[in-house]
Formats: sequence, C-alpha cells, structure tokens
Amino acid sequence: MRRYDTVVRAARAVVDGREQAVDVGVTDGRVVVVEPLGALEADGALVVLADDEVLVPGLVDTHVHVNEPGRTEWEGFASATRAAAAGGVTTIVDMPLNSVPATTTPDALAVKQRAARHQAFVDVGFWGGAVPENLGTGDLAALHEAGVFGFKCFLLDSGVEEFPPLDADRFGAAMHELAGLDALMIVHAESGDLIADLAHGPAYRPFLDSRPSAAEQRAIALVIDTARATGGRAHVVHLSAAEAVPALRAARADGVRVSVETCPHYLALDAAEVPDGGTDHKCCPPIRDAANRDRLWAALAEGVIDCVVTDHSPSTADLKALDTGDFAVAWGGIASLQLGLAVVWTAARERGHTLAEVVDWMATGPADLVGLADRGRIAVGARADLAVLAPDETFVVDPARLHHKNPVTPYAGRTLAGVVRRTYLAGEAVDLDAAPRGRLISRPRSQQ
Repeated sequence: MRRYDTVVRAARAVVDGREQAVDVGVTDGRVVVVEPLGALEADGALVVLADDEVLVPGLVDTHVHVNEPGRTEWEGFASATRAAAAGGVTTIVDMPLNSVPATTTPDALAVKQRAARHQAFVDVGFWGGAVPENLGTGDLAALHEAGVFGFKCFLLDSGVEEFPPLDADRFGAAMHELAGLDALMIVHAESGDLIADLAHGPAYRPFLDSRPSAAEQRAIALVIDTARATGGRAHVVHLSAAEAVPALRAARADGVRVSVETCPHYLALDAAEVPDGGTDHKCCPPIRDAANRDRLWAALAEGVIDCVVTDHSPSTADLKALDTGDFAVAWGGIASLQLGLAVVWTAARERGHTLAEVVDWMATGPADLVGLADRGRIAVGARADLAVLAPDETFVVDPARLHHKNPVTPYAGRTLAGVVRRTYLAGEAVDLDAAPRGRLISRPRSQQ
C-alpha cells in the first residue's frame, strides 16, 4: 500500500476544468495521486471536506504591490501574505515599484528579498522593472539571471518618481533587449498624451472622462506593434477598456506574442455606482461603465483575456483622500488581495459562469503566464497548494476584519459569496498565528 502524508477527500473538487469527487494524495508537499472519491487509504492525515465545501487549487496572483521596503506603512510582506492566505492565494508575484528602492537592479532585488524572507505566509516571487536608467546597462539580463519573472514598465507617469516611464523609442529598445532573453515585458498601457488634467473635486465622472478608453487603445496598439516588430513577449496589465479587445484578438490570431489580464474591480464595479467622494474606487485605468464591463466578461469567456489578478495597490488612508473625496489628489489603487476570489466568484455565478472557470482565470491562467506549471491546478506532480472554499456561504465585507494593513476598500458593506475556510501551502494548513512558512521563488529554470 502506498503511503501518503495526507489524503484530502472532497466530494467536490475542481480538477481538469470541472468539478469532480476525488481523493487527493499528498506526499512531500506535492500531489502524487488523484483518484475517485474513497479510493485511497489514509495511513497519515485524512482531511474530509464538508458537504458545502469545494477543494480548489491555491490562487496565483501575479499583480501585487507589497511596497516593502520604503513604503511599508502602505503594505508589507507580513500583512499582504496574511491577506493572500486568508483569500485562498498561495503564490504572489510582487511588483517592482512603490517600494524603495524599486526593483530595477540586482542589488535592489536583493534588498526586496531580504525584506520578504521570514515574513511570508505564502510563496513570493518578484518582477523586475524596466526604466530608462537600466536599459543597455546589463541590469535587465542580470535581473533575469537572478530569477525575476519578467519586467514591468509604464508608458506614462507611474505616480512615483523612482520608477519613470519609457517613451516609445525606449520601450522599443527594452522590448528588443528582452526579446534576446525571451523575457516577458508586462506593460501599464495608457497613453499620457490622451489623459487630461483633472480639476479638484469629489465627482467621479470628471476623473473617468480624464482617462478615456482611447488612452488604453493607443498604448496597446504600441505594445502590439512593438511585440510584432521585435518578436518579444508582452503582457498588458489591468485592462479596463473593452474597446481594445478586437486589436488584441487580431494580434494574437496573427501570432503576436501578447497576452492580457483584467482585475476584479473591472468585472464587479460600475462607474455609475461610484459615489461622489468615493476615492476608495479610484484606480488607473479607471472603472468604466456597465456596458464596458459586459464586454470584458465576454472577452474573458472567449479567452482573449487570459487571467484575472487583483492589482492589489494599497496605500495609507490619508493618501486616498477619504476626508475630502478629492479625486484629483487621491492615490489611484484598490486593495483587494484577500477579497479577489469572492468578488470574482460573486459576479461570475450571477452571470452563469462556473467555479471551474474562475479557477482557470485566477489560478491556472496566472500560473501559466509566469511559467509555474506546477501551481494553479490539482494534478499529479503539482504542488499541494490548495484552498477549501464554501462557495455558497456569504459574508459582508468589513474593512476592519481584513488583513490588509490599511482598512480601505470599495467593497465595504458589500455581501459577497465564497468563504475560504482553509488554505494549504505545500500540503500543510496555513496557520496565521504561527511562524510563516512561505518561500521566495524564482522563475523556473526551464525559462532561464
């Protein structure tokens, strides 16, 4: 009889793109067998899910701003990874900006890794940054060799001075350099030329009008053209403008190496619902109208949008200008790492989508984006990173009960479906009261 460290018995589990009744055998932190329900004899621990629970793979969130070091009062590795685990996320990839120093050199990466080590409750990887100062210096190649999962750039002002944008020529040069490494470039794609100055005030409509869909369309056209010309790999982050979908669809059909993500707030929120002074809803690009949201859902269902990740971009409450509600000065970012699964599942099931689809968008898709083929799925050989979800249980969002460092969220008071009851990292339940067990991870060696 084969021995297992743990057998997880689930009458409902998302395996191979559908719900199945299975036993999952785990040894040394990995799934070693998936068999029909009741087929395995448990000589070690036996975990039996309740009738209202579903076993899903741990989510992979490839768009998280942890901000430590430098702006740790905004968020930090301990608080962010606690929130991740509480929300069923077992792997995050940290963005290179909003921390100080920005992750644009190997030395800066080492600083970030030292800050994260021994604080992480889930596994943490890192993006590098592509900025004018590190092009052609060897830093991109050195960061790639050090194991970053790819490189982030902005095509307009990033909002922080230590992470300047690339103009069209420098973006082309960076894409050419990264194409030689076969490294992924992820792009904040808005054109600053089409973004208007914003007058002070609490109304949302002027802010929305100041960042039109055309700004995304123009920037995405540049991304597509540059990826086509260089043969490089490009990924558009946080797509909000559905008008850009046809160009992305056509480019992919032509073999251009371009992928795209969207975020929970673009799928769940509607510009018409943003109240005056609701700066907790401010993000860039902005939340658009309900018709645009419907088209994003259609693109997601079609597969033109590859994945859904949070773009967890927190700040202190004062920077959100909650006291004045002034959209012109409020920090643009939404913190949702702990809530992403519930937000998307709540909206998805109302539209007739299955939990298996949500798993594909939020676990398998992001894992595949960064080459983590052994995560984001329940399969033989995969890491036993798992979450136990009660999909029909509801809860009301109380910001004070979230693990995010700052209790600011546009979902406050909303009723969401989907409660994560337990999260497993490498086969062991995550205990937020114990010492953290998350690891720092690098790009798989097969991609180096």
